[in-house]
Amino acid sequence: METTEKKKGKGRRFIIIGGILGTALTVGAIYYFRSLGYETTDNAQIDADIIPVRTSVSGYVKEIRFKDNQLVKKGDTLLLINEDEFQARLLQSEASLENAKANLVAVKNNADAGFLNADAAFLSSETTAQNINVAASRLKKVQEDYKRIKNMYASKASTQAEMDAIEAELAVAEAQYKAAKNQYKASSAQSKGVKSQATGQKSLIALAEALVKQREAELLLAKTQYAYTVVTAPCDGIVSKRSVDQGQFITMGSPICSAIDLTSLWITANFKETQIDKIRKDQSVEITIDAYPSLKLAGKIDSYIGATGAKFSLLPPDNSTGNFVKIVQRVPVKIRLVDLKESEKLMLLPGLSAYVSVKVN
Repeated sequence: METTEKKKGKGRRFIIIGGILGTALTVGAIYYFRSLGYETTDNAQIDADIIPVRTSVSGYVKEIRFKDNQLVKKGDTLLLINEDEFQARLLQSEASLENAKANLVAVKNNADAGFLNADAAFLSSETTAQNINVAASRLKKVQEDYKRIKNMYASKASTQAEMDAIEAELAVAEAQYKAAKNQYKASSAQSKGVKSQATGQKSLIALAEALVKQREAELLLAKTQYAYTVVTAPCDGIVSKRSVDQGQFITMGSPICSAIDLTSLWITANFKETQIDKIRKDQSVEITIDAYPSLKLAGKIDSYIGATGAKFSLLPPDNSTGNFVKIVQRVPVKIRLVDLKESEKLMLLPGLSAYVSVKVN
């Protein structure tokens, strides 16, 4: 009786052990055959852009509008710097620009007036040239009359009074001719001078235009600096590590906080160099986060970082030193997350460990 019960007990134990071994072998076989189509690593972590938020101008902190570890949207106001000085510079630049524009208008008007005066002087010069022709014609006529009357006077056909009159008229005609010539020279020189002045005024337009551009640049700089008195969030995410207090004087480039960009999350997985032979761009990746075991994420292979992790270290190894020991290297691979929900973004923090499985077949 006892012998039979012992045999039955041994049989049950063999069945249980056999079942356990069978289950283990089955699970092992499934895992083995499944692993043939996958490359995995637990040397992975979440990464994101961590943007240092700094000031672009110097001044006193007027107001702080964020708290450490606060969720913000891109463009949200984080900090206000006292803007009085920058507003004054802005108004001054606007006034300088208006003055430069007014000066440009005045210079253009002067140039236009100068050219009009030059045209008038040229016409006046042309008129004096015509006067020379008139004076020359009159002088020629008087000279002919003088010859005729002189001949008549010699033959006693004209009186002394007629001779005296024609001599006086000849003298006047010669004087008028000389005066017309001198007047033409003067008006011609004046025309050239006025034209030179007009040309000089025109050259001043370029200087006035350059001054306007300079004032416009100064105004743009003043506007930019005035805008910099409002420091905004550079991205959607979380702001942390606040390093300023209200009323504090901060210089240009001073750190305010750090912004973690939750819109740009990815996984950096460090695969062994013996694993990367089958890993290709756009292959599907299954991702598990150690902090949230129940959270399953999907990803795609994006790119190789470009060198092994050792090459990015502070003191990269040099295998030519003579004491070479071969070590399996790790190759960082960037994995982009796909179909990521907003609620999941809030759970994923840069630096959290991850387990990735890449489907290579």
